[in-house]
Amino acid sequence: MIAHLPMYDVSKNYQAHQRLWQAFRDLMPNAPSLTRHSDNLLSDWLNPELFFSQTCGLPFRASLRRHVKLIATPNNNIENCAPGFYHSVILARKGSAPDLIKNDFVLAYNEPQSQSGWAAPQSIGISGKSQLCTGGHAASALALTKGIADIAAIDALTWRFLCRDWDKASQLEVVTTTLPTPSLPYITALKNDAKTLYQNLKKAILGIDKKDQETLQIFGLVNIAEQDYMEYPLPIAPLS
Repeated sequence: MIAHLPMYDVSKNYQAHQRLWQAFRDLMPNAPSLTRHSDNLLSDWLNPELFFSQTCGLPFRASLRRHVKLIATPNNNIENCAPGFYHSVILARKGSAPDLIKNDFVLAYNEPQSQSGWAAPQSIGISGKSQLCTGGHAASALALTKGIADIAAIDALTWRFLCRDWDKASQLEVVTTTLPTPSLPYITALKNDAKTLYQNLKKAILGIDKKDQETLQIFGLVNIAEQDYMEYPLPIAPLS
């Protein structure tokens, strides 16, 4: 069976993730150990042996919705968002933010199948004269500090972690934010009992130490329906 938490798998979260998963396994002894994800996340998500993972809203509605079950959506307490919702921050180098209306800038984004990195900025008309695909949110932020991009769209939770963990975050500023959308959902294979997974995951989250909750920025679960994810249109493909 496959069980991983790939979306916020940064080093300072590792021990807290392990403690959360152990609390979950204490409630569900049949749960597999938490492992690192493979290089092909979509393949993992579509694998019938998927026990637990976290995906992004865009691949969920574009590729996964008929092949997996939603378990629940985490509440990350994102400012100015309802529980279970998040947004992206649009970043620039401090003092160097371009005119977003003119759209005359290079946009760094993590990947074309990212809700926060690609779909969210498109939804508010931010695309740029050209785009730079970086492969990751942290890499998009780094591209700003190197001057090879002017704007980057990064999900608000990743930005929190970068501000916590990365000394170069102070070189950047938030220019604006995108509209809220449902946060990154937890999923399982169709054959599994999503309700039981939800109940035990909720108990595990609420049962871990408050410090671990703060480290992971997970404070509970929200039931967001599949149709709420599907309300958001698929974005156009990037030019580059």
